[in-house]
Amino acid sequence: MNYEGNIIRPPSEAHSIILQVSVGCSHNKCTFCGAYKGVRFRIKDAAAIHEDIEFAARYCGKQQRVFLADGDALIIPTERLEDIFSSIRQNLPWINRISLYGNAKSILRKSVDELKGFKKLGLDRVYMGLETGHDPTLKRIRKGVTAAQMIEAAGMVRDAGIFLSVTVLLGVAGIHESEMHARETGQVLTRMKPNQIAALTLMLLKNTPLYADAASSTFFLPDQKALLNELKVMVQNITLERVQFQSNHASNYLPLSGRLPKDKRLILQNIEDALAGRRYLRQENQRAL
Repeated sequence: MNYEGNIIRPPSEAHSIILQVSVGCSHNKCTFCGAYKGVRFRIKDAAAIHEDIEFAARYCGKQQRVFLADGDALIIPTERLEDIFSSIRQNLPWINRISLYGNAKSILRKSVDELKGFKKLGLDRVYMGLETGHDPTLKRIRKGVTAAQMIEAAGMVRDAGIFLSVTVLLGVAGIHESEMHARETGQVLTRMKPNQIAALTLMLLKNTPLYADAASSTFFLPDQKALLNELKVMVQNITLERVQFQSNHASNYLPLSGRLPKDKRLILQNIEDALAGRRYLRQENQRAL
């Protein structure tokens, strides 16, 4: 495989074929993200992508999933994406799932019919970063969209019949907006109606504006107790008929996994136990992105 730069993928794609179809992130302005700083976004040329697909056809016969990297493959023009999906189907006929990252702006640039077309060609899952449902925080971290646009984009993915996994970021609002961020994020998630919710915890990276804000004391990261309270308030405000909820990413102090609303009471009890010191929390040297 011809990889360039940092290759980022969701934890659930650990055993997938990682096919890099673009380099960097089309937005690349989020103040908390250091993954693609200094990298100019571009779509890889068709010949390089096809070469990697041919490599996968020879050497990746045991892997049944493909993840399209980098940060926002859905920004690729529709015809190019259709060619990529068709090539995967033709050359890797055993693949049963294609997934990618899609930010709200890129989703909104497509139509539901285009997304349905991708679904027919094998696109099964879109990973979307909400981070927060609190509009002032979305603006502060430069996500480039509003909560209403996040909800609209999520609805398009659902209408296309594509599995939607949404990530949120504990701590991203700082200490002053912590509870508001948690409450409104839970409420926006309810309106987005994803199939899966994954909660991560902010880790400040030295090459990001948010790290500089923390160093200059204009941003204050919540402590463990406040982060656990954010998690509790967020879960309390999610009222969906059925959704998988996870906070088992390596960045989190308290790993949790369950299905809402069936496991809501148990998840909240586990958080209360952690707040009371009755649950083991990950140490700082055990956390990672």
